[in-house]
Amino acid sequence: MTRRFACGVNTGGVDWQQRADVVVIGTGVAGLAAALTAHRMGRRTVIVSKAPDTATFYAQGGIAVVLPDTDDSVDAHVRDTLAAGAGLCDADAVRSIVADGHRAVVDLVHDGARFDESAPGQWALTREGGHSRRRIIHAGGDATGAEVQRALDHAAATLDIRRNHVALQILHDDSAVTGVLVRNADGLGVVHAPSVILATGGLGHLYGATTNPEGSTGDGIALALWAGIGITDLEFIQFHPTMLFDRTASGRRPLITEALRGEGAVLRDARGDSVTAGVHPLGDLAPRDVVAAAIEERLRATGDECVFLDARSVDHVAQRFPTVTAACRAAGIDPARQPIPVVPGAHYSCGGVHTDVYGRTEMAGLFAAGEVARTGMHGANRLASNSLLEGLVVGGRAGRAAAQHATASAAPMAKVERRHHDAVDRQVLQAAMTRWASVVRDADGLQDLTDTLGQATVRPMASRADAEDIALTATARAVAAAALARTESRGCHHRGDHPGIDEAQASSRTLHGEPAVVGVR
Repeated sequence: MTRRFACGVNTGGVDWQQRADVVVIGTGVAGLAAALTAHRMGRRTVIVSKAPDTATFYAQGGIAVVLPDTDDSVDAHVRDTLAAGAGLCDADAVRSIVADGHRAVVDLVHDGARFDESAPGQWALTREGGHSRRRIIHAGGDATGAEVQRALDHAAATLDIRRNHVALQILHDDSAVTGVLVRNADGLGVVHAPSVILATGGLGHLYGATTNPEGSTGDGIALALWAGIGITDLEFIQFHPTMLFDRTASGRRPLITEALRGEGAVLRDARGDSVTAGVHPLGDLAPRDVVAAAIEERLRATGDECVFLDARSVDHVAQRFPTVTAACRAAGIDPARQPIPVVPGAHYSCGGVHTDVYGRTEMAGLFAAGEVARTGMHGANRLASNSLLEGLVVGGRAGRAAAQHATASAAPMAKVERRHHDAVDRQVLQAAMTRWASVVRDADGLQDLTDTLGQATVRPMASRADAEDIALTATARAVAAAALARTESRGCHHRGDHPGIDEAQASSRTLHGEPAVVGVR
């Protein structure tokens, strides 16, 4: 319950304040894994959440995990991940997270998650793009994320979760976190805490069409930028190759899981020709950036609005992929009888807040996990179904590290310093990002994008919509700066004016502060 108080010097005129040991921002897989761990270590944990939906809930494919007593191995999973990451993964980070995957999934099962079985006591495995083995466990066919979210929500039911709380600023002194500035129905408030975990998810709503839920507005990226924390690899935004096409819709659109391609569905253009033939040895099972770029190139060449995923050869498609089937039928398509119209859509960010594999940032007490974080796991492109894996593993580790930090630290009273922020109209921003920073970019378009973002006007954070538009503007500027600086095509960053890989640029870049103030280094 919110406690009101007479405003003093240290609180900057806010309406309420509270104390916690650990504050977690976000309720997806990484946030709840972190919060459960911190809570179970005896720390007073507060979770703040602005939106009811999470990207975790919508994840269809599954969890990539090496199971014992199979033909798979940690080495093989690491190799596949490094190949997808196009030279920018941190190999040690990849191995650390992959090797911990089975333990994390077993812990999730102890919290109530149930996965599909091929025989009693034996999880069913499928294969997705970029994987050399069948190592994807799933639930409800293509509803893995919903099952993961259900299990974590149930396990976290007794935790202190504050709904409709919008995080506005990470509060800190010269060297360490002191709390979070938030807005709720009671007004502006501060939660004082020595440990804060960013688990805010992605930034898909930089674009007009995305697979992300409505709350994915780059909040964690903006919060870190304003706190002076490094943001790494932000130019690498993965576009899922197969988002359900609907010319009349915008905002969140259903994705068509690549597990369908793993079971034999094929991509064809309007003339029935293969989209990926001759593009990559794995064809339709190539990594997402390859398939998305192939679709984009075919659409540019033909002028068509979409390509088609033909799943008519997949046995019992409605039973095996009920989520996809329901989305298609809602759009008037029967995937058992008709090819599914698809286009690439903004999906996952590969970069983010720079952390180690325990979620620690360069600021004492500030942690990040899940899509908002850049651990080195993904490099220049995410391998399918590594996302839930990383969220589980690093989320749990971040919760433990945050609890340990809180035990050793006592947060001073946080001081709020008013900041001025500006924002571009959301529709204008999304149109500019979609036109100039989508699957394929070039210098002229990115400069036009930068100019558009430069037309922002000062706006107070008086509502959730204001805060989101301000975060989107800050994040878009960072994406534009990072994309302009990388004059090559690597992973899911495709420069039309620099189509080749430049080995001299085979390293990550980190941005500190908003691009208008500080450049990329």
